[in-house]
Amino acid sequence: MTAPSPLSSTAVPADRAALRGPDGRPIRVLVVDDEQSLSELVSLALRYEGWEVRSAPDGLSAIAAARDFRPDLVVLDVMLPDIDGLEVLRRLRADIERMPVLFLTAKDDVSDRIAGLTAGGDDYVTKPFSIEELVLRLRALLRRSHLALTTDSSTIVVGDLVLDEDSREVRRGDDLISLTATEFELLRFLMRNPKRVMSKAQILDRVWNYDFGGQANIVELYISYLRKKIDAGREPMIHTMRGFGYVLKPAT
Repeated sequence: MTAPSPLSSTAVPADRAALRGPDGRPIRVLVVDDEQSLSELVSLALRYEGWEVRSAPDGLSAIAAARDFRPDLVVLDVMLPDIDGLEVLRRLRADIERMPVLFLTAKDDVSDRIAGLTAGGDDYVTKPFSIEELVLRLRALLRRSHLALTTDSSTIVVGDLVLDEDSREVRRGDDLISLTATEFELLRFLMRNPKRVMSKAQILDRVWNYDFGGQANIVELYISYLRKKIDAGREPMIHTMRGFGYVLKPAT
């Protein structure tokens, strides 16, 4: 396993209603942090929510990305390698007025937090933080800003594979498939990221928690379990990308 991250990862609960933009499109989030591993983990967690995510490693890149991407929400590190997060916020708000911003800071100091909120930030999270806390804060910001609608759909569909997050039923075509709790979480993660190659490390982070003490071959084992239940006797949907990871996509 890799070295500990500045945030801890916890699985996102299945009973949380999906949020979408007022026009029905996915929520767009810009993640700005110069620490690549942290940025990737946060981005992955937000994509797991069904949101569209872009990332930027510094302030100037963030400003350019925001002008093109027009995010609904920004996760913004205070300490950046070129200009600080407060200046980034000032420039972003000049272009996009209604855009909630959540600051990330490694400083557990009251004056820094006050500075961020005084500059126009809507909330802050101090590192280290949990993925669950971050996602809950962002969802709360979206609701308070009236920038998101709640959808009642708990169904994920990829090709002829259907997963219901509320009933925890999985069907492929007309066949009901029985899964263990871990198999269900693994399949749900793959189905929330269709056609995206997910590495073993990413799967461990989101399905087994970042600090899981086992070996990466646990992923191989559970992928084989899923294949026997999902793909047996059918056109395969779960594919191994040698040297990269696994991908789930509709059968051709």
